[in-house]
Amino acid sequence: MKASDQLDEYICQHIEKEHPYLHKIYRDSNLYLVHGHMISGHQQGIFLRLLVELLNPRRILEIGTYTGYSCLAMASGLKEESRIVTYEVNDEMEDFTRPRIEGSPWADKVDFRIGDVLVCMAHSPKDSEEMFDMVFIDGNKRQYAAYYELALKWLLPGGLIIADNTLWDGHVTDPRYEQDSQTKGIKQFNDLVAQDDRVEKVILPLRDGLTLIRKI
Repeated sequence: MKASDQLDEYICQHIEKEHPYLHKIYRDSNLYLVHGHMISGHQQGIFLRLLVELLNPRRILEIGTYTGYSCLAMASGLKEESRIVTYEVNDEMEDFTRPRIEGSPWADKVDFRIGDVLVCMAHSPKDSEEMFDMVFIDGNKRQYAAYYELALKWLLPGGLIIADNTLWDGHVTDPRYEQDSQTKGIKQFNDLVAQDDRVEKVILPLRDGLTLIRKI
C-alpha cells in the first residue's frame, strides 16, 4: 500500500463515519462502472456535508451528478425546506444514478436533471428566488471556465462555489500534460479565478484539489 493510501485510510478512520447508503453507492460505482474512481468518496463527502450544515444554503446547484454520491452527501446536510438541483450531461448515467437518488433517504431534497447545464440554464434568473446559495462544479473539465461564469450569474452575493479536481492529480504543474485538453481546461479555470476580483478564493489539497470561491 502506498503512503498516500495509508494516509487516506488513517484519515477515514478518524473522521465522521460514512453513511451506509453512501458507502453502497461508492461500492456499486467501483464495482459496476469503468470510471468508478471518479466518485467523490468519504473524505470529500463528509467535507461537503459539513459545509452545507455550516452555511445552511436554501438552494444548491450541482454541475455533474455522476453516480449521485456528492449530491446525496450534500443533501444529507440540508435543512428540511432546502433543495439541491443537480445536472448530469451524460444520459447514459441515468439508469444507474436515478434509482439510487430516488431510493435514498434524501430523495425529497434532490431535483435530478439530465441535460447540459450550459444550455438548460443559459438564461438569466428572473429574481433572487431562482438563485442559489451554493454551487458545486464537478462536470466536464474542458468547460470549467464556462461553468464558473454560469455559476456566478446564478449565485447570490456571499454565496459559495466549490470546484472539484482543480489540482488534477498534479497535472496542472506537470509539463507532460501541457497539451492535454482536460488539464488545459482546469488551468484556464484556475487562472481565471485567481485573477477575478469578484470573488475570494482558496485551493485546498483535498483529494484531487478543491477550490472554495466566495462571491463578493
